Amino acid sequence: LGLKRIKIEEAEAGDIVAVTGLEEVSIGDTIASLDLPEALPRIEIGEPTIEMTFGVNTSPFSGREGRFCTTRKLRARLYRELQTNLSLRVQDTDSPDTFLVKGRGELHLSILIETMRREGYEFEVSRPEAITEIVDGNLVEPVEALTIDTKGEYVGALTEMLSKRQAQLTDMLNDGHDNIRLEFHIPTKGLIGFRSAFLTATRGDSIMNTIFLGYEPWQGKIITTRGGVLVASEQGIAVTYGLNNAQERGNTFIEAGTPVYEGMIVGMHARLQD
Repeated sequence: LGLKRIKIEEAEAGDIVAVTGLEEVSIGDTIASLDLPEALPRIEIGEPTIEMTFGVNTSPFSGREGRFCTTRKLRARLYRELQTNLSLRVQDTDSPDTFLVKGRGELHLSILIETMRREGYEFEVSRPEAITEIVDGNLVEPVEALTIDTKGEYVGALTEMLSKRQAQLTDMLNDGHDNIRLEFHIPTKGLIGFRSAFLTATRGDSIMNTIFLGYEPWQGKIITTRGGVLVASEQGIAVTYGLNNAQERGNTFIEAGTPVYEGMIVGMHARLQD
């Protein structure tokens, strides 16, 4: 029951139907009878809070992994995504090979990136940044409510991590069984890169959710320290001997037999310098 499609003349409340023959229909539109053309309230879609650039791959290995590598293919795919991804925004830039893409968060854009990668598109992206605006002459930035469900042993580490990201603890609840709920008020820029650090710090034993709240005065830049990286000195194929030497200085991302080019980041250095 309900596992196949059947042709019907009418549908009732609760039915899931597929309609064909209508052009330029968007999410939130109402299909109504000519006798009673009353539209339902449109679904409100939140505005983007994160932006990043998409561009053609400019590395020395361009064209080796993807089937669609040109600007024309990339542009067509991004603008086609706008037909079904309502919270996405795409803009042309001064560079014909680069496009500005805005979304509702890191996860939103990362899903798009992974989907396009699996479809065979090859491109490069920039670091995501929070979208700021000017309101009444003042610079404002998006802020979100962050809710974390975790264990008591991780509360200290999470609070310290988030305080460095300009987050403010607004509430903490304990159910008496060592299950803690933390609620934070945090600028969107403070959430960039936090999810992976969060999963590492809690060993995957916690859950985080965010809700967009609005715009508030900009709180300034978040001071971060970047660890050093291991960089390939020339183009070629990585060999076991070379990787063993590199691993004495940090952790490598690649394995023996991986093609590398000069300037390619191949690992993290144990110290701050590259």
